[in-house]
Amino acid sequence: SVFELLVAVILSAQATDISVNKATAILFNVANTPEGLIGLGVDRLKSYIKTIGLYNTKAENIIRMCSILLDQHAGAVPDDRESLEKLPGVGRKTANVILNTAFGNPTIAVDTHIFRVANRTGLAPGKNPLEVEKKLLRLVPGQFRQNAHHWLILHGRYVCTARSPACGKCPVYDHCEWSQKKQYKKQAG
Repeated sequence: SVFELLVAVILSAQATDISVNKATAILFNVANTPEGLIGLGVDRLKSYIKTIGLYNTKAENIIRMCSILLDQHAGAVPDDRESLEKLPGVGRKTANVILNTAFGNPTIAVDTHIFRVANRTGLAPGKNPLEVEKKLLRLVPGQFRQNAHHWLILHGRYVCTARSPACGKCPVYDHCEWSQKKQYKKQAG
């Protein structure tokens, strides 16, 4: 559900997808609505997510977020950026993920993978995620924006990785600024 996605994305900050998927598989069998999570309370929620980094703060934010959803949005996840970003634990990246994945908006959520790919390749270099996001939104044609977010994440996770990029299997290697600098250094050295 959209609510489950929101909780999972909040939990995913500075955590692995594997740890979030394991925790939410158990948690969502017990409680997967704002009412259900509030019913658990902060301490019981913590027991379900304790394997995820920053679980104390995340549990408190999620319970507060559930209260706001019930009080101000009839329990539904809002479909606009301003309302999403007012929820505890929800920043621009999380709002973009929800707007893109749940509501089909052509947003691009800039996570560490996208930030690295955009800067390393020279596609949309920027000093911060918002700068990269704005450049990507200008560069990526409208019909590809919704999927570009996922494509760039996958490219960053599996090809253009942080420590050992797999340049040999990269489809944009010939257009990548980083690879061109690498080749120049090799020729000059």
